[in-house]
Amino acid sequence: MRAPHEQRRFCRILRAARQAAVAIGLALCATHVDAQPQVSPEPSTLPEILARDDQGRATIRAVRVTAPMHVDGTLDEAIYSSVLPASDFIQMEPRGGQVATEKTEVWLFYDHDNVYVTFRAWESAPDRTIANEMRRDSGNIRQGDSVGWGFDTFRDRRNAFQFEANSLGARTDGQSTNERQYNADWNPVWRLAAGTFDGGWTIEAAIPFKSLRYAPGTVQDWGFQARRTNKWKNEIAYLTKIPPAFGLGRADFSASLFANVVGLEAPPVSRNLELKPYAIADLTTDNVSTPRRRNDPGGDVGLDAKYSITQNITADLTYNTDFAQVEADEQQVNLTRFSLFFPEKRDFFLENQGIFTFGNNSTGTSNNSASDVPLLFYSRRIGLAGNRQVPIWGGGRVTGRVGRYQVGLIDMQTKEDASAAAPSTNFSVVRVKRDIFRRSSVGLLATSRSSSQIVRDASSQAYGVDGTFAFFTNWTVATYYAQTRVEGRDDQNASYRLQTEYAGDRYGLQLERLTIDPNFNPEVGFLRRTDMRKNYAQVRFSPRPKRIRSVRKFYGIGQFTYVEDAASRLTTRLTDGEFNIEFQNSDRFIAGIQRDYELITRPFGVVPGAVIPVGGYDFSVGRLGYTFGQQRKASANVLLEVGNFYNGSRTGLTINRSRINLSSQLSVEPSITLNWFDLPAGAFTSRLIGSRVTYTATPLLFVSALVQYNSSTHSVSTNARLRWEYRPGSELFVVYNEERDSAATGSLPGVMNRTFVIKVNRFFRF
Repeated sequence: MRAPHEQRRFCRILRAARQAAVAIGLALCATHVDAQPQVSPEPSTLPEILARDDQGRATIRAVRVTAPMHVDGTLDEAIYSSVLPASDFIQMEPRGGQVATEKTEVWLFYDHDNVYVTFRAWESAPDRTIANEMRRDSGNIRQGDSVGWGFDTFRDRRNAFQFEANSLGARTDGQSTNERQYNADWNPVWRLAAGTFDGGWTIEAAIPFKSLRYAPGTVQDWGFQARRTNKWKNEIAYLTKIPPAFGLGRADFSASLFANVVGLEAPPVSRNLELKPYAIADLTTDNVSTPRRRNDPGGDVGLDAKYSITQNITADLTYNTDFAQVEADEQQVNLTRFSLFFPEKRDFFLENQGIFTFGNNSTGTSNNSASDVPLLFYSRRIGLAGNRQVPIWGGGRVTGRVGRYQVGLIDMQTKEDASAAAPSTNFSVVRVKRDIFRRSSVGLLATSRSSSQIVRDASSQAYGVDGTFAFFTNWTVATYYAQTRVEGRDDQNASYRLQTEYAGDRYGLQLERLTIDPNFNPEVGFLRRTDMRKNYAQVRFSPRPKRIRSVRKFYGIGQFTYVEDAASRLTTRLTDGEFNIEFQNSDRFIAGIQRDYELITRPFGVVPGAVIPVGGYDFSVGRLGYTFGQQRKASANVLLEVGNFYNGSRTGLTINRSRINLSSQLSVEPSITLNWFDLPAGAFTSRLIGSRVTYTATPLLFVSALVQYNSSTHSVSTNARLRWEYRPGSELFVVYNEERDSAATGSLPGVMNRTFVIKVNRFFRF
């Protein structure tokens, strides 16, 4: 354990660093934050299609067509001969600022109803094109050759609608918020077709104006970005110049660097009404509930509605909500004493979730799995009690923009569920955020939970203020202050964070101070651990070697974490060093070593039969890993860890994010997590083995099955789903869920519960 005088010296150093960072931030704020946004070049006359300045900024012309275009992936209309495309994309990787080596052409058209985006992707080696995903909204789309584009429809240089496609016609769409967060579960109605020609492949897309939100007026001021990913060269190029430090994700979201769009006229937005009624039928067996259910039939109906209150404000309403079609969670192995995080997957809560981001933290993605920063609003608290679903009576959400303000309101009511010991409960959330300066914002968030049961702790509230400030290109400062209030616990209920980050291409630096009081309890949020005073520092050096052609970047990363509780006891001290090599073919090598100290104040179990007793523990862990790029026929992340584990030792092998492409339509994604423990209580083995098999008949029809075995819980679970978008916005789901007890005697594991569901909805737009 660190001596008291060393602890005091470390704290003084970190405190001085924080004060210096704040002082520098205030100084830069005075000189740079008030600067006007960069303006793309405005030619004296409209460009034929594209005009650029010497800094890579661009203006693109949108061309009106007199008749609806035929979206079929075949560029045989006369307009493709009479209107020049935008071209000469600029590399972000591997040679930032250079003209792309593969030619890409893009057109931007529109008529009264739609905005059209067309790509012609030329290939010098068409037989090397990599496309192995047809399923909609799959993250694997960008792991092959793909194109992407985004619209900043309010030209606020912060937020955008994002689209992506590949040569097989697979598509994905989403929303980026504040150039940082991304919501992949925004699913508008739009059309897409892919095609091929002798020298490459094509994409045609038609996005209805009704599927977008934009500022009032006929003449529009939008931003537009286009991207081409050539996977066999691992080359990423954009219409405008993007710094290599941004990386693929951040580059797509950088609305402040989008090209200006001129010549675009949009129809006035009427107060659209969208309705999506659903009907569901199910058959349920539950052998662990009281009373037991065996092949119990059921059925229900419900309704989702969307209404445009104003040009920029949308109301979403839901009645008798059901999420039976949502895919199952992937199980995790917990080797810590802290809570596990599972991302939100339900569409109603995912749309526009970026508005509810607080303190520059994500609102419900897998990025939170190891983050100590609490989520003030975590939508999985609504409609779930433990691992059991609780029926939702209904509710509503209002989201949108009023000038420089973003607003979000949620109110949901769940039904009482005796089997889950869950009373009828109301959940409400209020979020207001104001854009300031170029890419900064301040805001407030408040949540409330109130139960119908008249008991202690039947209601709770959380509220806080936050700010995110962006300086120059790569420096950000994020901070928040929040409090919670639960009946009978009104003291030591606050949390505070100050974090600054410089994310350059060659150098990186993060400093963070995070405090969470013992009684801080956001009951409509997520809290991984409590009672902490955390100081964190990370430094990174990532040079690009010029003489090693096979290597894109080296990474040297050092991290230090120091955590005390409210009584000033050291609870965690973590020192971590890592060396990475990113290869030009997108493979990655990882080597690292970690030294850890943990104070255990209450015993906890890691596997059945093994309990870590109270005490302080020093241990070291070494790790080696290799990532095989997902452009391969077979890809995976492989990680081997060996070292001490509290009062014993552990060897761990993890194989995840693996994929075997049997064809462009059939894939297998196995995952394996094995841990061998040698503890005073004995030798133990933990196994978590699973695989997802997906067959995609068309980009709008697929069937997928996820099978998982967990030795710690003695369970075998199966989730099989068929999803068919039989017309735009309308879907049919067939779902089978089953959980078996692997410890049961007999030839097959005993059935614990089983559900067969058929759900159909229909989309109407008025």
